[in-house]
Amino acid sequence: MAACILIPAYNAEKTILAVVRECLEHGLPVAVVDDGSTDDTAGLLAGLPVTLLRHGHNLGKGAALKTGFAWALESGFDAVVTVDADGQHDVAAIPLLVASAECSRWGILIASRHTQFEQMAGLRKIWNRIGVWCIWKRTGFEITDSQSGFRYYSREVLKDVSLESNGYALEMEILLKAWKSGFTIGSLPIAARVADGRATSHYRPFKDTVSISMTFLRNMRRGIC
Repeated sequence: MAACILIPAYNAEKTILAVVRECLEHGLPVAVVDDGSTDDTAGLLAGLPVTLLRHGHNLGKGAALKTGFAWALESGFDAVVTVDADGQHDVAAIPLLVASAECSRWGILIASRHTQFEQMAGLRKIWNRIGVWCIWKRTGFEITDSQSGFRYYSREVLKDVSLESNGYALEMEILLKAWKSGFTIGSLPIAARVADGRATSHYRPFKDTVSISMTFLRNMRRGIC
């Protein structure tokens, strides 16, 4: 089976329909994980050829990704492309991301926004730079964006790596654990439509940045990096 597109969504009624419709243009199966939305996120998808997975209440982006990953594995897909629901990513680049990942056999390939770091909010901008440096220092992988939610994950990575985080920290956790398991991680320059999606994002600059930082340090103590 080919790749599928996975979109974690929470109260995304303002953007979800446009994101899903554009993703469908690429001919890949699309799954949306509605993470306990209290708005019409799920209702807007009625009649569209997408798989809708739902949480009874809000569990966090990481939990939504884990639900989507489990579905993709059970469905037999070879890879998953994750896209945020807020419209920040240029999903026209999905074919390029998939082709590049498959050509070079990346375990994880990140669509990097490194040319736009100056447009990000303070803590997110600072942590992304630090995160990139820390991952390079510990793993040797020269990625240029540690927090982009626009990514390619191979089936092998998703099968091998056991994930714990339920929030935004999951995207750091999977990088570290994939590296420990011997998978390759790369980045591909793909500018976002909005550098960090802060106008519509549910990312909490202080709390989520601290959580991501602690995930990095906790995994270091466990000998993962």
